[in-house]
Amino acid sequence: MNDMMDQEIKGRAASKNLAHTPGQCPMDPLLRAVSGRWTLYILWLLRSEGPQRFGALKTQIPGISAKMLTERLRGLEAAGLITREVVPTIPPQVTYAMSCRGAELHRALDGLHQVAEKWQGEGWTLEAGGPQ
Repeated sequence: MNDMMDQEIKGRAASKNLAHTPGQCPMDPLLRAVSGRWTLYILWLLRSEGPQRFGALKTQIPGISAKMLTERLRGLEAAGLITREVVPTIPPQVTYAMSCRGAELHRALDGLHQVAEKWQGEGWTLEAGGPQ
């Protein structure tokens, strides 16, 4: 029975052009860009709070180091998901915001937020792997 189900699933995936090798999956580059600890949190803050300075982001993300925040921001900027605006003052004022491409993730981020609130209301925690 499992062999028949596997064949049916593979057949449907192939017919919908969903059978890709990992390097060919259209979602692969996107998932790589948004994966990693803190990355979705940063995107969510920029989406919900608007443009933010580095210090404000660091304050709103408990436990993140300056080095890690810098790394994540650079990765998101390189992926074209956020913009970085520098005002040449002393010290420089650097502001991060969602780019047009990053704004395309608004519905996905909102959807994840809705699920997170629902699960939190049900007592779900990552540490316990489910409801408490």
